Amino acid sequence: MNTVQRPMITDILTLTQLLSPSFPVGAFAYSHGLETAVNDRLIYDAITLQGWLLDLLDFGGAQSDATFLNAAYNSDDPDIDTTARSFATSAERLMEIDLQGAAFCDTVSAIWGHEIGQLCYPVAVGRTAKILNLDPELTTAMYLQAFIGNLTTAAMRLLPLGQVAGQKIQTMLKPRIVEIAAKSIGGTLEDLHSSAWMSDIAAMRHETQYSRVFRS
Repeated sequence: MNTVQRPMITDILTLTQLLSPSFPVGAFAYSHGLETAVNDRLIYDAITLQGWLLDLLDFGGAQSDATFLNAAYNSDDPDIDTTARSFATSAERLMEIDLQGAAFCDTVSAIWGHEIGQLCYPVAVGRTAKILNLDPELTTAMYLQAFIGNLTTAAMRLLPLGQVAGQKIQTMLKPRIVEIAAKSIGGTLEDLHSSAWMSDIAAMRHETQYSRVFRS
């Protein structure tokens, strides 16, 4: 009978805690520009939402976050955090990774006693995973799942999209998350890329959107 080793179970439970909606980083308040995409009818149903999220995984913020996470896991070079901040394509995206990162760092310090400074969110997660000796591939996969889960929840607040449809989208994207996590192992800033222009433009336009539910 096959069983999961207890150290791996502990890692899973720790990451579930770190990346849970109950971990006080305020992820629920951010839509990563998705609110404007819905407002502009770029996203209007489950199919267009899934395509948008897949593009983020392959070419956009989710992809670059995976790179920053792994770069921070592999090195404590301060340029990683600086680059992650400069890579934010709008003021709200910068606010998103800055405030979530600060809250994450403060909570990690309060619970585990590790002072990791004030790092932006993906860098803070990577650095914490290294300190806590968590598997980087597992950390990346669970980070990306949390990223997609948060945006799916945001979409369900903005669209006539039921919970079952949201869960189906997350299930469909799971194999791609696994692939990206595996490819991200050992990543450095040299692996950094992004070309999800519509997402970037949506994030910029959200800053001046008249009526808003989310902060980004």
